[in-house]
Amino acid sequence: MPIRTGSRSWAALVVGAAAVLATPGALADGVDFAHEVVPILRKHCAKCHTGSARQGGYSFTDRTLALAGGDSGQAAIVPGKPAESELFLRVTSAEPDLRMPKEGDALPAAAVDVLRRWIVAGAGWEDGFSFGGAVHEAPLELVPVELPPPHAGRTHPIDRILDAHLAAQGIPIPPPCDDATFIRRASLDLVGLLPAPTAVAAFVADGDPGKRARLVRDLLADDLARAEHWMTFWNDLLRNDYTGTGFITGGRRQITPWLHRALVDNMPFDRFVRELVAPGEESRGFADGIVWRGTVNASQTVPIQFAQNVGQTFLGINLKCASCHDSFVDRWTLKQTYDLAAIVSADPLELERCDAKTGAVATPAWPFPELGQVDPAAPPAERRRQLAALLTLPRNGWLSRTLVNRLWQRLFGRGIVHPVDALRAPPFSPELLDWLAADLVAGGWDVRRSLETICTSAAYGAATPPVAGLPATAAPFRGPLPRRLTAEQFVDALWQLTGAAPGRPDAEVARQRPDPAAPPPAPPTAAWIWSNAAAAAPPGEKLAFRKRVALPAAPVHGACVVTCDNEATVFVNGRKVAAATAWNTPVTEVVTGALTAGDNEILVVAANAAAGGPAALRAELRIRLTDGTALAVGSDAGWEWSAGLPNGKGRYATGKEPADWQPAVVVADQSIWGAADAPFAAGVAAATATGPLPMVRAVLVKCTPLQTALGRPNRDQVVTARPGELSTLEAIQLANDQSLADTLRSGAGRIRAACSDDPAAIADAIFIAALARPPSAAEAAAVRDLLGTEPSDASVADCLWSVMMLPEFLFVR
Repeated sequence: MPIRTGSRSWAALVVGAAAVLATPGALADGVDFAHEVVPILRKHCAKCHTGSARQGGYSFTDRTLALAGGDSGQAAIVPGKPAESELFLRVTSAEPDLRMPKEGDALPAAAVDVLRRWIVAGAGWEDGFSFGGAVHEAPLELVPVELPPPHAGRTHPIDRILDAHLAAQGIPIPPPCDDATFIRRASLDLVGLLPAPTAVAAFVADGDPGKRARLVRDLLADDLARAEHWMTFWNDLLRNDYTGTGFITGGRRQITPWLHRALVDNMPFDRFVRELVAPGEESRGFADGIVWRGTVNASQTVPIQFAQNVGQTFLGINLKCASCHDSFVDRWTLKQTYDLAAIVSADPLELERCDAKTGAVATPAWPFPELGQVDPAAPPAERRRQLAALLTLPRNGWLSRTLVNRLWQRLFGRGIVHPVDALRAPPFSPELLDWLAADLVAGGWDVRRSLETICTSAAYGAATPPVAGLPATAAPFRGPLPRRLTAEQFVDALWQLTGAAPGRPDAEVARQRPDPAAPPPAPPTAAWIWSNAAAAAPPGEKLAFRKRVALPAAPVHGACVVTCDNEATVFVNGRKVAAATAWNTPVTEVVTGALTAGDNEILVVAANAAAGGPAALRAELRIRLTDGTALAVGSDAGWEWSAGLPNGKGRYATGKEPADWQPAVVVADQSIWGAADAPFAAGVAAATATGPLPMVRAVLVKCTPLQTALGRPNRDQVVTARPGELSTLEAIQLANDQSLADTLRSGAGRIRAACSDDPAAIADAIFIAALARPPSAAEAAAVRDLLGTEPSDASVADCLWSVMMLPEFLFVR
């Protein structure tokens, strides 16, 4: 076992926490609650045991009632134990007075087997589902909210609404959390990182009553850190990843560069949605879905995926059930799903019910015609644009409510509407939901502003309530609930504590931060080049240009700036990295991942316009090595050109490489393209990493077995909530993962050196960095026993691991 100490304590932790946190799922051991269990209960039992019908005192309208039983006093369902479940005993009884259902035939053997397996698997229940149906559906448009009067000087709109809500429930206002808890909570929630020990000390010592609001604003002002933390949230919602199903076969596209830039720039949310629903080339991966290999069922075609994903991500509507038949658990119909899918389908879309063709053809439409409707006769691209415009109308309360509900769930552990994909479930406070949604719209769909609004409320700064005994549904607000660190937060924290983050990310995104104290970047070195000094070229001429560069090590940063009269495609080591289509609009792209230690080939296919005229290429790479060395590789006479063109992947077939490579020529009159000089220089400045590169974040690297065990999904489907329960796989992985052990060991040496091998200093350093507090006397004594008088890398690594296994570390409180 790579990590030797603390394993027994961790095993106990897993058992205890799982008992508190585990929530039975809707699909367990192959039994599908919505598609197998619900139809049986609805057909054979609902008439007598749902809604106001409670024959024998028994109702299974919701899960709590279903488990409880009726007048007999026996539990109707004992999860895991059919033989002790009154419901199962009744449906299998041969006694006429006991058998259920009372009327008609006994349950078929297949139905009995479904119920048996369902109970054995824990009697999982669809989150928020009720046989009584949804009891709430907010108006399509937002309802104006009149704020209640302030209570005890608490004037923040959120606090005014919640204080009135708590008073109506007879619940006291929760007390504030302490400052150390707040800075750790806000840092992990808003930028996904542990606060620096010096920041914790300064914050706790600060006597300014406005310090919490100032901290929130300061955290949100770090655009890169904020964006890279919230990228986890959006990667899950938008099915975006770097490897996995569809990427090898070309049936899936990632949207990483677009998404990263949109989050860094705090793109207004309405525009964000429009660019995903009616996408350009960079953002089309979400709408395009996954083209599965082989034969798939009708509910997994690309148009149906589009309907499912748009409905779930942006409207809080789960259309997956309604992709096979009318939903068993909501009001959405098969026709509504197919009509939404037909908006993007180039061909007529025939409805298929449970994979059987119906003969009916969908009409392109979205489910809220009160706001307007798409033109079914328009081409698919135009229908997309119309749908995007309808979705983002300020009058569409479903979009704004869905987003603020998701933000609230991330920051408080539970949505105002729960679950977050069932927006027709009753919110605990309709006033709070609509006020937040209206504030988002009034603020220009500014998500950063909404985060600030929520996190500067006293409600966000409240102490975490005890979780034991809280009702599973319709829970009134009692304060922010404890939330597990995501896999990405755990790994980021690990890298912060050990200083062992990888040198560069897998995601090709711009992360360089300008250093105000550094001298300005060197001006461009690139010149306009072609095959001749006059830039003469026949119309449509295409040439290949190349430059070979040897690097002593893989760079930590690389970016390319390219422009061409008239268009160019850039390949680095056979990988397409950039394309430019207008000479006066240079393109800048990150190419770090395409560059390697040793020999590198930059290959550019450049083309003159069909109309003719002068032709020329200008390109420059800015590279930074691990030791800080900066390199500039600009187009000049050291490049070569050939009329022989590579294939679409920027490669020449073996034995087919041109033998006529000739030196490129710097064009004599560079002023022809003078209008491009300023934007090219700006692109080069943006491509140059002058300041320190921030720590690589886990969200920007490919998923590892450790992150998988910690709950990072494969994102083949939209993910709106990760598992809240601790799993056996996670416990095993945390106790045995070799990469985790190696990272802890590498960090141990750094900690020992910083603390001069002083056990007390090591204990303080680990606890303050990990938990934002010093160790208690008992904890300090335990660390001294673990480290001994002469700490080693192994003992410090074990100490660090033990602290990271504490619930206090694993949860945001």
